[in-house]
Amino acid sequence: MTTPGRQDRRELPIGRRVAQLRARRGMSQQVLADRVGRSKSWVDKVERGVRTLDRLSVIETVAAALGVAPGVLVGRAARRTPVTDAATAVERIRAVLAHHDPTGDQPPSAAELDRQIGYAWAAYRHAHHPQMLRMLPDLLAATRDLDRPDAGLPVRVYQLTAQVLVKLGEPHLAWLAADRAMTAAAGHPRRTALAAVPLAQALRALDRGRLAMAVATTAVRAIDSVPARATVPDDPALAATLFTEAALAAATCGDTSAMDDLTERAANCAARHADDGGGFGPIVVDLARALAAARLGDNHLAIALHQRAVCGDAWQRLPAEHRAAHLIDITRAHLDLGDHCAAGRALVTADRIAPAEVRLRPAAHAALAAVLRAGPTPADLTRLATTVGLTRPRVG
Repeated sequence: MTTPGRQDRRELPIGRRVAQLRARRGMSQQVLADRVGRSKSWVDKVERGVRTLDRLSVIETVAAALGVAPGVLVGRAARRTPVTDAATAVERIRAVLAHHDPTGDQPPSAAELDRQIGYAWAAYRHAHHPQMLRMLPDLLAATRDLDRPDAGLPVRVYQLTAQVLVKLGEPHLAWLAADRAMTAAAGHPRRTALAAVPLAQALRALDRGRLAMAVATTAVRAIDSVPARATVPDDPALAATLFTEAALAAATCGDTSAMDDLTERAANCAARHADDGGGFGPIVVDLARALAAARLGDNHLAIALHQRAVCGDAWQRLPAEHRAAHLIDITRAHLDLGDHCAAGRALVTADRIAPAEVRLRPAAHAALAAVLRAGPTPADLTRLATTVGLTRPRVG
């Protein structure tokens, strides 16, 4: 426990940390000023909190003069999420997808595999991506080794794999995983519809909006044709998900009319299914409307729709992965409007909700780099940049 008068250094303002580290090294303010090429008055103002260290390049210079890592100044040891973690996981997934021969290992029972797949999906929804990425290669191999695939287990694993690969900026590999999911579905309407979700996402990421629309709407027609007595309770939610994917695909290729029609269909399904308690609610359609508006270039409308959607309780009930992913995606609208402060706040909020979502996604890194290029950044954003491993580009 921190005793009175000995505040944990991680809780101190950055200026106080500079003062403590300087004093511990027996360094005067003038010596530190000389080392960083500043005046003694500048150092004094920094240590008293009158002047804020808000540029990553300056923080790096001061940290070097004090002989510490930049992360120590911003409040924590520089705990960077290694890029190789995600890259290694992707390569393991690629290796499993490239092979069709059984591993020779004894696969778990269908019941045990079902439990493991459920855990992996829960980890995904809570944005525990490192745990989920560690599981995926083994799950892919295990489902391939099953003698009699049961209850659509391969579909669920390939679906999760494809969605994660889209998130990690691997749309071609995601397309392959989604195609495997479609094959494993073997014409079963609902399983085919589940597989169509990541397939549409992969096609959108590959700028194949028309194909993505066709995939999603065809899958909706398939589940609509199933007799009512054979459907499961969340089929309307699945239909709404597919309509939303189709609407985003329409926005990607600039088809405003189709986007409006498909969004309206998604909203109708969501309204009928709003009381499901875990199904597809209207909030998801509202968020999709905002992203679709941004893709069509109407960024003012996108931000207005976004702000209206996130102010209610429904936003807080969404999975952490969905909330953080949306905040990362909406930063593009802020950046296009020149509002780098709002973009930065969205990224910091996303990191608080789901750190792995920000630290593993290339889209988040690109948005963060764009904010850093815009000029001075607040301490929390600088801290995030240090943690992720980004540095401000040097000019000249």
